[in-house]
Amino acid sequence: MNYQDLIDACREDWQEYTQHEFVLQLAKGTLAQPCFLHYLKQDFLFLKQYARAYALAIYKAKTLADMRRALPSVHALLDSEIAHHVSYCEQWGLTESDLENEPEDFGTVAYTRYVLDAGMTGDLVDLYAALAPCSIGYAVIGKALLESPETVLEGNPYASWIKLYGGEEFQTGVATGADYFNGLLADIDINSERGQHLTHIFKTATRMEVAFWQQGLNA
Repeated sequence: MNYQDLIDACREDWQEYTQHEFVLQLAKGTLAQPCFLHYLKQDFLFLKQYARAYALAIYKAKTLADMRRALPSVHALLDSEIAHHVSYCEQWGLTESDLENEPEDFGTVAYTRYVLDAGMTGDLVDLYAALAPCSIGYAVIGKALLESPETVLEGNPYASWIKLYGGEEFQTGVATGADYFNGLLADIDINSERGQHLTHIFKTATRMEVAFWQQGLNA
């Protein structure tokens, strides 16, 4: 099996995630700024836990090669994605310290702790199955928005977000990680008990991505 099999196994949830109303409004620049700012603050908190999860991948790895695979993701999260959130929020007078002191919404807690629990109670593949919907999904969304004729970039206050996730650096990093994930999945039959367990993890994380968008839209 490969990660596309996991996407196909939860196609309805995946479509709801990658084509959520939050994303569509963001692409057109019509998303209310309080909604985006709330999302951004919660996503900052999410990414902190996501970085911990990739650090957990280093701990869970049994070989140096697998340990080294997780390190670039930790660096990318700490040095690129989180930095983008901090610089964006500075426009509203919010500092990194302000973001760290922001209370976590229930959806943020549920999603991040689910990912960490999947890794703590399972193995490396379980952890990556929980992590994959975020990284792969954002790459799919970013690429689609950049290529869509309906996306408005000029004058769009969220253009930097679209360019970050649709950009070459993020796309290349995710593609490399996805290839590695495929290698971990290669000998697993999706119809086996193991395959169904990984499908459940992937599907649950995808559903939580939908809830995370909705959490921002409801702000």
